[in-house]
Amino acid sequence: MIVLETSITDVIQGCLLGKRKAQETLYKLFAAKMLGVCLRYATDKAEAEDMLQNGFIKVFGKIQDFKGEGSFEGWIRRIMVHSAIEYYRKHHKMMQLVDLETPGAEQSVDPVAACSLEAKDLLAIIQTLPPGYRMVFNMYAIEGYSHKEIAGAMNISEGASKSQLSRARTILKEKVNQTERAKYENFG
Repeated sequence: MIVLETSITDVIQGCLLGKRKAQETLYKLFAAKMLGVCLRYATDKAEAEDMLQNGFIKVFGKIQDFKGEGSFEGWIRRIMVHSAIEYYRKHHKMMQLVDLETPGAEQSVDPVAACSLEAKDLLAIIQTLPPGYRMVFNMYAIEGYSHKEIAGAMNISEGASKSQLSRARTILKEKVNQTERAKYENFG
């Protein structure tokens, strides 16, 4: 579906006026893409759907704060990420994030192996990360947050953010390699 910028503007205006039809249209336009964002932070689809619901409640409650600077989709994405963080603070006991000055050596991943995994396989592997690691990994590697921004959002130090990212990458590399070895053994 192609949506013109003016129609998005009309939908936003309708939401500002509290029109349910405009809210429904906005939800339909962005729900699938934002569910993908939430899935990266959630442990399963039901949890992602809860995050999505909470995120859209915030979008509708804060839509007057969108000033038209930057993309509207980016603005919604940022709300979804912050909703995911709040969800974890509320529903999961987050691991104590430890600040390590010298993270351990990282294993390398076979580039051919990494290329043969499908997106759903990678998402499933990311979802197995402990919550703190998953949050930092997604915010840094996928959403493009800086360690300073992550530290502020998660109430941790920048060093803790860096070490959590390093640990997440190490775990992900190990799991990618294990998955690929298992596939190879099944077909070898």
